[in-house]
Amino acid sequence: MPFNFQSFKTRTLTAIVFVVVMLSGLLWNQWSFLVLFTIIHFGCWIEYQKLIKKIDPDYKEVSTVHQYSILFVGWGFLLWMTNDTYRIGNWLLADTGWWLLMVSLIVYIINEYFINKKILYQLTAHALFGFVYISLSLGLMMKLWGNLGQTVFTGSADWMMPVILIASIWVNDTMAYLVGSLIGRTPFSPVSPKKTWEGTIGGAILAVLVVTFGGIYLLHFAAKPLLLISSTAAIAGTMGDLLESKLKRLAGVKDSGRIMPGHGGFLDRFDSLLVAITVTWIVFRVLY
Repeated sequence: MPFNFQSFKTRTLTAIVFVVVMLSGLLWNQWSFLVLFTIIHFGCWIEYQKLIKKIDPDYKEVSTVHQYSILFVGWGFLLWMTNDTYRIGNWLLADTGWWLLMVSLIVYIINEYFINKKILYQLTAHALFGFVYISLSLGLMMKLWGNLGQTVFTGSADWMMPVILIASIWVNDTMAYLVGSLIGRTPFSPVSPKKTWEGTIGGAILAVLVVTFGGIYLLHFAAKPLLLISSTAAIAGTMGDLLESKLKRLAGVKDSGRIMPGHGGFLDRFDSLLVAITVTWIVFRVLY
């Protein structure tokens, strides 16, 4: 894929604004962290449902209750995954998330299997896949914030583990784009024609090196967890990128949305992160 300076300029300017917004949400406090990933959750779900409507014509006929009940099932799960720092007085956000999850799930079940006269089980499959793909992932991001991160990086800030993971994804994506643009010749997958083996491997190696050595020398963290996060982000992130590319190809669209010039929509921007979060959580729950 030849290097396109205008495209790179647009992507860079958009990325700068994106980074400012992301860092504000990640670093301010736990509530800004929650607001940030709530917006990402809703944005990804809306784009996912639009893609599914293009992939499966039957999904165009689903009711508004179907669309919003499953969306709020996912958000309820995300809220349920928050820890005890998300409280005001005796009110704990996780309890509210549990009830929102249960009520929304009951509404979904009643609507799908008792009110609708035509039951199509592939519609439930689409909803379940969306929950695992988006809501489960972003719910587990709530678990990476706080206790798990402090267990892995002793004495670190609550936001440290999510930031390192996201930084790994960013470095991997940026380096893969640059390396692939400059020396990429061998197509990586027919699902994503612009992705090359040279860019994919180069991006992964540079992401592991930058994140690991940066974490060791700037933050004085141990090498093992940094290697685990950066390598997981490189491998699982690439799989996430291919998964979203497959969805877009099935839907016959170039981008999932247009919210970010040069980057597309929410799913285009967070496709790598969605898969990387789940895999990272599993890896660190097993090892730590």
